[in-house]
Amino acid sequence: MTRVLVVEDEPPLVRALTINLQARAYEVDAASDGTTALRLAAERRPDVVVLDLGLPDTDGIEVIKALRGWTRVPVVVLSARCTTHEKVEAFEAGADDYITKPFDMAELLARLRAAVRRNTRDGAGGVLPADESPSLTVTTADFTVDLAAKKVRRDGRPVRLTPTEWHLLEILVRTPGRLISQRQLLEEVWGTTFATRTNYLRVYMAQLRRKLEKDPSRPRYLITEPGMGYRFAG
Repeated sequence: MTRVLVVEDEPPLVRALTINLQARAYEVDAASDGTTALRLAAERRPDVVVLDLGLPDTDGIEVIKALRGWTRVPVVVLSARCTTHEKVEAFEAGADDYITKPFDMAELLARLRAAVRRNTRDGAGGVLPADESPSLTVTTADFTVDLAAKKVRRDGRPVRLTPTEWHLLEILVRTPGRLISQRQLLEEVWGTTFATRTNYLRVYMAQLRRKLEKDPSRPRYLITEPGMGYRFAG
């Protein structure tokens, strides 16, 4: 069974989430603050985390950063914060998806399934490995992508990517020079129900460029073909 850790300090919402998730055969753990959330994440090893940002003891952004120190478990933010700055901050910290309150339960469940599916397919779940895997690398003048170890280095220093960012980058670097359509990327990374959500691609590609490109506003490697898709210029 898929285990979900719900981090939320509103008891009625926790009850609603728990009922809906358990009705669909999920196992559910709940935490009302960041300290408890981090303890349960270590003890129970959830398959996905649903995280509110407005917690009583710490900001949810700090919880994401703490989790990313040792695990790639997908984190789906569920928050009333709705500005672009707040969303980007969560993604930069390591969130995999972001849903604003009020929300549709069916959409949340679909996002959870997609997050778990991506993580399972990528083999990115669980504790971060201590050892390097045998290297299959793509090298540019500015950064190196180790496809086997699922790691990126820029100027000799590791670059931390979320599982979603990694999945997008991996698809592109494995087919250098090839145009990958928007629909193909959306269906591959998020699933067929998200095939028209082109705003997702814009947000995540902007994040990748900020992390990898010397001049994100004039990308050299992660190229947009307007109205069509993206390609990697190795």
